Amino acid sequence: QAQLVESGGGLVHPGGSLRLSCAASGMVFSMYDMDWYRQAPGKQRELVASITSAGITKYADSVKGRFTISRNNAKNTVHLQMNSLKPEDTAVYYCHADPGDYWGLGTLVTVSS
Repeated sequence: QAQLVESGGGLVHPGGSLRLSCAASGMVFSMYDMDWYRQAPGKQRELVASITSAGITKYADSVKGRFTISRNNAKNTVHLQMNSLKPEDTAVYYCHADPGDYWGLGTLVTVSS
Protein backbone atom coordinates (compact mmCIF):
# COMPACT_ATOMS: atom_id res chain seq x y z
CA GLN A 1 0.00 0.00 0.00
CA ALA A 2 1.45 3.34 -1.04
CA GLN A 3 2.03 5.85 1.73
CA LEU A 4 3.13 9.49 1.71
CA VAL A 5 4.36 11.28 4.83
CA GLU A 6 5.01 15.03 4.85
CA SER A 7 7.32 16.89 7.20
CA GLY A 8 8.99 20.26 7.58
CA GLY A 9 6.07 22.55 8.27
CA GLY A 10 6.05 25.13 11.03
CA LEU A 11 5.84 28.80 11.92
CA VAL A 12 7.98 31.24 9.97
CA HIS A 13 8.15 35.02 9.68
CA PRO A 14 7.26 36.76 6.42
CA GLY A 15 10.27 36.67 4.11
CA GLY A 16 11.54 33.47 5.68
CA SER A 17 12.10 30.02 4.22
CA LEU A 18 10.97 26.47 4.84
CA ARG A 19 11.75 23.17 3.18
CA LEU A 20 8.99 20.59 3.07
CA SER A 21 9.72 16.93 2.52
CA CYS A 22 7.53 14.02 1.49
CA ALA A 23 8.71 10.47 2.07
CA ALA A 24 7.08 7.82 -0.10
CA SER A 25 6.85 4.10 0.54
CA GLY A 26 5.06 1.12 -0.97
CA MET A 27 5.50 2.34 -4.55
CA VAL A 28 8.02 2.40 -7.35
CA PHE A 29 8.64 6.07 -6.63
CA SER A 30 10.52 6.91 -9.82
CA MET A 31 7.47 6.04 -11.91
CA TYR A 32 5.16 8.52 -10.19
CA ASP A 33 4.36 12.13 -10.91
CA MET A 34 4.52 14.04 -7.63
CA ASP A 35 2.73 17.21 -6.58
CA TRP A 36 2.41 19.61 -3.70
CA TYR A 37 -1.03 21.02 -2.99
CA ARG A 38 -2.12 23.40 -0.28
CA GLN A 39 -5.36 24.31 1.41
CA ALA A 40 -5.78 27.54 3.30
CA PRO A 41 -8.56 28.01 5.88
CA GLY A 42 -11.89 28.50 4.14
CA LYS A 43 -10.41 27.94 0.67
CA GLN A 44 -10.28 25.11 -1.82
CA ARG A 45 -7.24 22.91 -2.16
CA GLU A 46 -4.94 24.22 -4.90
CA LEU A 47 -2.01 22.84 -6.84
CA VAL A 48 1.26 24.53 -5.87
CA ALA A 49 3.95 22.64 -7.77
CA SER A 50 4.41 19.47 -9.80
CA ILE A 51 7.29 17.31 -10.90
CA THR A 52 6.80 14.49 -13.36
CA SER A 53 8.58 11.16 -13.34
CA ALA A 54 10.81 12.66 -16.03
CA GLY A 55 11.67 15.64 -13.83
CA ILE A 56 9.57 18.26 -15.60
CA THR A 57 8.35 20.91 -13.17
CA LYS A 58 5.40 23.26 -13.12
CA TYR A 59 4.35 25.94 -10.65
CA ALA A 60 1.31 27.95 -9.73
CA ASP A 61 1.72 31.61 -10.75
CA SER A 62 1.48 32.66 -7.11
CA VAL A 63 4.67 30.79 -6.16
CA LYS A 64 6.80 31.05 -9.32
CA GLY A 65 10.27 32.32 -8.53
CA ARG A 66 9.84 31.64 -4.80
CA PHE A 67 9.20 27.88 -4.54
CA THR A 68 11.23 25.01 -6.00
CA ILE A 69 10.10 21.41 -6.24
CA SER A 70 12.66 18.62 -6.50
CA ARG A 71 12.80 14.87 -6.14
CA ASN A 72 15.36 12.28 -5.08
CA ASN A 73 14.43 8.95 -6.60
CA ALA A 74 17.20 7.16 -4.71
CA LYS A 75 15.65 8.24 -1.40
CA ASN A 76 11.97 8.14 -2.47
CA THR A 77 11.50 11.75 -1.47
CA VAL A 78 10.12 14.93 -2.95
CA HIS A 79 10.86 18.37 -1.54
CA LEU A 80 9.38 21.83 -1.73
CA GLN A 81 11.83 24.64 -1.00
CA MET A 82 9.82 27.73 -0.10
CA ASN A 83 11.55 31.11 -0.01
CA SER A 84 10.30 34.66 0.49
CA LEU A 85 7.27 33.33 2.28
CA LYS A 86 4.18 35.52 2.59
CA PRO A 87 1.26 35.38 5.02
CA GLU A 88 -0.94 34.21 2.13
CA ASP A 89 1.22 31.07 1.87
CA THR A 90 -0.25 29.93 5.19
CA ALA A 91 -1.95 26.58 4.57
CA VAL A 92 -1.81 22.87 5.11
CA TYR A 93 0.52 21.48 2.44
CA TYR A 94 -0.19 18.03 1.01
CA CYS A 95 1.95 15.64 -0.98
CA HIS A 96 0.20 13.83 -3.84
CA ALA A 97 1.25 11.01 -6.16
CA ASP A 98 -0.15 9.83 -9.48
CA PRO A 99 -1.06 7.35 -10.83
CA GLY A 100 -3.25 6.11 -8.02
CA ASP A 101 -4.24 9.49 -6.52
CA TYR A 102 -2.35 8.97 -3.25
CA TRP A 103 -2.33 11.71 -0.59
CA GLY A 104 -0.39 12.39 2.56
CA LEU A 105 -1.99 13.77 5.71
CA GLY A 106 -0.45 17.20 5.30
CA THR A 107 1.88 19.52 7.16
CA LEU A 108 0.90 22.97 8.42
CA VAL A 109 2.81 26.05 7.30
CA THR A 110 2.07 29.29 9.11
CA VAL A 111 3.61 32.55 7.92
CA SER A 112 3.12 35.24 10.51
CA SER A 113 4.99 37.97 12.32
